[in-house]
Amino acid sequence: MPFEILKRRVFWLVARTGLFLYRRFPIFGYLRASIAIIYRDGRFLMIQRNDGRGVSLPGGIASRKESEEETLRREVFEETGLNVTSLDLRFRFDSTADVPCHVAVFEVQVEGELKDSWEGSPQWMTLAELEPRILKSQRAVLEWMRNFGTAKIKTAKIEGKIAGKTEKKTEEKIAGA
Repeated sequence: MPFEILKRRVFWLVARTGLFLYRRFPIFGYLRASIAIIYRDGRFLMIQRNDGRGVSLPGGIASRKESEEETLRREVFEETGLNVTSLDLRFRFDSTADVPCHVAVFEVQVEGELKDSWEGSPQWMTLAELEPRILKSQRAVLEWMRNFGTAKIKTAKIEGKIAGKTEKKTEEKIAGA
């Protein structure tokens, strides 16, 4: 059996076992997690999970003394092979869909080359493609993602209009001088 297939099967076993046990015995209470919204050309970067549970945003559970930002950088790199170049905290929410968890959601810019991990395969997806498959624990992010794509398009149009008006005013001032 090739090593990649073995890694994926081990992840399936570890993830399913961990979720099963922590749902029943949440000995540490609410866990902390960070997830990344990475958006390019009308698509979001998602992880097709190897545990068969669907797709998820890149991110994951924080280590004991790890900050939200450190967690995000580590998880994005582990799951996608990409390095975070900038991040902006957008909001936080609590989820009990999988395990009790406080989740920090960041808008993220990245660089590098996409790579598969033992957790899954990164892929660019439209909102329509990811909506029916996103993890229950991340469904709270969908409304923001819907508005995010629309807001990016509107912002680009507005910036274009503002830039056009600014250029015209500057030209008028120069001509009048």
